[in-house]
Amino acid sequence: MSLADTFRNSVRHARDFLRKKDANVAMIFAISIIPVVIAAGAGLDLARSMIVKSALSEALDASALAAASTPGATQAQMQTAAQNYFNANYKVDSTFGAPTALTVSKNGQSVTVSTSVPMPTTLMNVAGISTVNVASSSTVVWGQTKLWVSLVLDNTGSMCQSDANPNAGSPCPNPSSDTKIASLQTATHSLLTMLQNSAVNAGDVQVAIAPFVKDVNVGTGNVGASWIDWTDWDAANGTCSVSNKHSQASCQAVTGTWTPGSCNISGINTQSTCTTTHGTWNNNRCNISGYNTRTTCQNAVGTWTAGSCNFSGYTTQSTCQAATAVWTPSAHSNWNGCVMDRGTDAGPDTTNNWDVMKTSPDGTTASKFPAEQYSNCPQSLASLSFDWTSLGSKVDAMVAGGSTNQTIGLVWGWHALSTGDPLNASSVPANTSRYIIILSDGLNTQDRWYGNGSTQSTSVDNRMSAVCTNAKADGIVIYAVFVDIGGTQGNSTVLQNCATDSTKYYDLTSASQIQNALNAIGEQITNLRVAQ
Repeated sequence: MSLADTFRNSVRHARDFLRKKDANVAMIFAISIIPVVIAAGAGLDLARSMIVKSALSEALDASALAAASTPGATQAQMQTAAQNYFNANYKVDSTFGAPTALTVSKNGQSVTVSTSVPMPTTLMNVAGISTVNVASSSTVVWGQTKLWVSLVLDNTGSMCQSDANPNAGSPCPNPSSDTKIASLQTATHSLLTMLQNSAVNAGDVQVAIAPFVKDVNVGTGNVGASWIDWTDWDAANGTCSVSNKHSQASCQAVTGTWTPGSCNISGINTQSTCTTTHGTWNNNRCNISGYNTRTTCQNAVGTWTAGSCNFSGYTTQSTCQAATAVWTPSAHSNWNGCVMDRGTDAGPDTTNNWDVMKTSPDGTTASKFPAEQYSNCPQSLASLSFDWTSLGSKVDAMVAGGSTNQTIGLVWGWHALSTGDPLNASSVPANTSRYIIILSDGLNTQDRWYGNGSTQSTSVDNRMSAVCTNAKADGIVIYAVFVDIGGTQGNSTVLQNCATDSTKYYDLTSASQIQNALNAIGEQITNLRVAQ
């Protein structure tokens, strides 16, 4: 028999079967339809369960990330944050079933969030299966065990600006509102919490904070440090007096301010005895105004304090000495903690490039850090620490004022991650990654030598490019965040080039975006990621 004959016979037998009307065929068909319906129902319910499973996975990923970085990281806070994020992200219709409450667990460097949905079935009800349990979980982990992070934060006057008031100046009209400085403080607190939570052991993650303006504040506690150069500070802070002008007339003849001499008689040591002798009682001392010369005072067994001539208009050593007067520097205890760029008064030391290097001072003047009494001295920096309360206090104390020198902020952020003077970080532990995160809202306008404080200075930009190149060569990974409300300043090329690569540069056009940017950076550097 040929293949064609075989096929024709098969077709004929099939037609005969379909024409049968007897009960046996009907019974067979009735029996067979049940598994067919169950199979069809299983397929439909499987498709429905896959929709639920996919939606659960996406929502749980978001909630697990939220739980891992929630402030405080207590169990209750993690639970609340995870549930809120899940509720916001799970969008499946209620006819597919309601998810059970989330379960949140933390184990070492991982956080797992799980839930399930008892999904009502459709045609599978025929087989007595009314629900199918669809379960899912998501685990996020911190992959980096040890981190050193320097936060280089702009504290200049333009940080008073807000989305609603992009032209505000310092002092901030309402610093606690939605200004850039307030947004930065809020976002930095969240970042500090994320970094704290990523540490398995105390000290695995350490943070330094370097607020910057034209200068950086190293703290008045370093007043006696050998690496401070006082040359410029002594020349700018002090009093000018003319020692050979011993009378009021001779002093005023050279536009000086005369402070009269005074006589104090120590034997007259009560207010009553002082006033009886026609004296003036002040601060537990008796000044006898009638004894207004050294001779008459000393004849009365008094102590004579000579009058002095001061030039209040001569406020620097050079102008004072030009008037043949005597310059007396103020006590260094009056210093506010600010330092300028390293180098010489004439300009950067382009041989050693002290201002763009982390090299410890070698004893030469150019290698030291020159003190300055800058009127907009920012909050003092914090060297590497895992004292999270103290770091948070530094953030709270930041205020906006002064001109912009991103170079000095970057180099001090680098010093904080380096051994030796001035900040003496320890040797870098094994398996430790070092990061600098710089956030600035403007263009470089002034350093020790260049700029006027109001317009961009290419010379300052060039010094900044040098420190960025040097720090990256030292193994520092740099994230750069530019906050430009409304995009009015355009892209910051120098900040973009400073970042280690294009993925680590953020160009923000709103103060409200600072939070998301720092959160994203925090997730990256802690390697906070969905593991499964």
